[in-house]
Amino acid sequence: MATAIKQPYERELFGHPVGLFVLFFTEMWERFSYYGMRALLVLYLTSKTTDANPGVGWSQGDALALYGWYSMLVYFMSIPGGILADKFLGQKKSVILGAILLVIGHSVLAIEAMWAFYTGLVFIILGVGCLKPNISTMVGGLYRKGDVRRDKGFTIFYIGINIGAFLSGLVVGYVGEVHGWHYGFGLAGLLMVLGLIQFLAGQKYLVHVGNYLGKSQNREDQEAYRRPLTKVEKDRIIVLLISFLLIIAFFAAFEQAGGLMNIYASEKTDRMLFGWQVPATWFQSLNSFFIITLGVGVAAYWAKRKLKGTEASSLFKMIIGLGIIGVGFLFMSAAATEYDNTGTSAMYWLVLAYLFHTVGELCLSPVSLSFVTKLAPAKYASIMMGIYFATTGLGNKVAGLLGESSSVFGEFKVFTGIAIFCVGFTLLVFIFFKKLKALTHGAEDNETDYSTKEAEGFELADPEVNN
Repeated sequence: MATAIKQPYERELFGHPVGLFVLFFTEMWERFSYYGMRALLVLYLTSKTTDANPGVGWSQGDALALYGWYSMLVYFMSIPGGILADKFLGQKKSVILGAILLVIGHSVLAIEAMWAFYTGLVFIILGVGCLKPNISTMVGGLYRKGDVRRDKGFTIFYIGINIGAFLSGLVVGYVGEVHGWHYGFGLAGLLMVLGLIQFLAGQKYLVHVGNYLGKSQNREDQEAYRRPLTKVEKDRIIVLLISFLLIIAFFAAFEQAGGLMNIYASEKTDRMLFGWQVPATWFQSLNSFFIITLGVGVAAYWAKRKLKGTEASSLFKMIIGLGIIGVGFLFMSAAATEYDNTGTSAMYWLVLAYLFHTVGELCLSPVSLSFVTKLAPAKYASIMMGIYFATTGLGNKVAGLLGESSSVFGEFKVFTGIAIFCVGFTLLVFIFFKKLKALTHGAEDNETDYSTKEAEGFELADPEVNN
């Protein structure tokens, strides 16, 4: 009996569409450029103009204010980026446009002039807005409705994000701190070029995803684009919008990493290790390192819960993630207490904080990406993903405001306040958990594995669905 030859977009690698790995590497290099720039931004702004590696010489408050606005706008632009894709270009062309804008933005930042600094930020904001929501939506589009591999795919995709973030903190952070801030900015742009090239080269694996539905020849696509929303779809949108409150709270806490915790590592932490001073930017890579090393373990924990028949839904994981990051900030409260008493604080407080923040992130962030693609109607998929990223941007802005407030209230009160709020909000949402889950109308029930053959031994992604 003859075997049908698969088209490139039908081929699989490790039990997943090959297109997933095209998107994996594109996003890996995009996040390399973004997190590399993020690691340098506040330190560049607060470095004195007379330093050996001169910066702008801004105050801590002014630098954190700009950081807050930048990190908010960079994700808020995901809403128009999603609209652009859903209404005009499609996700694929929007990703290409975003990558081009990012290359331009990081290249301009390499120029040592303030006009270039602001211009580069604008291009990066526009670029992330076009690329970020649409490449994430394309990941969901690789899997059929009800395909149990979707969560696995997003976990693999998320590991790619954090490999890029891990490498950027070490490489871009080191180059920027040691050889010059603008060399670091330029290096971030150079690697984004690689991401764009490999995305263009991998188009044959993405033929069936990311296209503009309004021009699709597929009858189901056309009907989905034209028909009004059903009650089930409306209920699911309500759940998504409510879950976005968790996202705002989580990222208001999490993004202290690039702002207040970054400055704290630089100025108030004893970073000497065997006679060598650890670069402050290297602490930015702890989060990604823990994600890469702990991702399988966290996924296995949720798998065991599901096998026992206990709660392991996406919404439940997101709520738990917020509580865990809140606990992590208690270590930063301890660090601030030690500094107030002795004039310095140990590195292990930061390591422990990043460890808990990472476990919380593993429970919430990759799961929430998959959650959006499960609940969002097809014709609004990119817009809803854009709103999701906009809520992370709003969280980032709140993070900047919290960081600024440390100059008035001190680090101890800020860190402790974040811990109390996150844990308290977690307990509050649990009160309404059952009602919210009912409004999803079983979006995560009866999932099926649609792969032709699951690759043996591939356990990077969430194995909770292997039962």
